[in-house]
Amino acid sequence: MAKAPRTAVPRRAPDSEAWTAAASTALRRQIAFWLIVAVLLALFLYVFSGILLPFVAGMVLAYFLDPVADRLERLGLSRLMATVVILIAFIVVVVLAFVILVPVLATQMADFARKLPEYLTRLQSLITSFDPKWLEQRFGVNAAGLRDGLNSLLTSGFSLLTTVFTSIWSSGVALVSVVSLFVVTPVVAFYMLLDWDRMVAVVDSWVPRDYVETVRALARDINTATAGFVRGQGTLCLVLGAMYATGLTLTGLNFAILIGFFAGLISFIPYVAR
Repeated sequence: MAKAPRTAVPRRAPDSEAWTAAASTALRRQIAFWLIVAVLLALFLYVFSGILLPFVAGMVLAYFLDPVADRLERLGLSRLMATVVILIAFIVVVVLAFVILVPVLATQMADFARKLPEYLTRLQSLITSFDPKWLEQRFGVNAAGLRDGLNSLLTSGFSLLTTVFTSIWSSGVALVSVVSLFVVTPVVAFYMLLDWDRMVAVVDSWVPRDYVETVRALARDINTATAGFVRGQGTLCLVLGAMYATGLTLTGLNFAILIGFFAGLISFIPYVAR
């Protein structure tokens, strides 16, 4: 006896409204989670802002010295020995910089601040030495009004520069303290550099396995772009500062080292450098 053909049971279409509601709920949860994280992070930075500098400096230092540690490991050193060698070399360079460069820069900055009023007076005399009639005919400017305006501008500019230099000096003294420079930052950098690969592996384990390759690719691209730009620009600033300072010193210019290093430091701004 032939069996009756089976009737195909129609499959139910997915409930689009339920799926949309679930997706919306998940999105709201993610937004709420990241908002809470952002608020907690901002609160943490606000509360501990006074003591975070050496720790952040140590983390940044470990991030940029990690490729050097990896290269020393490939040469046969252990991770511990590579970290010790890098930190000792860094401390030696910093100490030499403070012993040799900082006193010279401080002396030249003090001399520059002392002679700045004289330079501003000479600039004012140079500008106002032009023929008043020529100024009025050429630019339609009253010489007396120009002189008064320059006096006011130079006075306010000098007071502003004095305030800025004072603020920079006080901030620098507060930031570059002995404890944070010679104790906290090297210690944080040492432990961060020693365990850097382990921390990266732990963070990598937190990524969902379905998206791990995509996240790794994005992280590699971000790391390559950021590290390449900062390392390249930092090296360029140091090289240009040393070249400018050496060249200006050989020419006998006053405040050559101060001007050269300042020009090198601002060379990361393209329009200023050009």
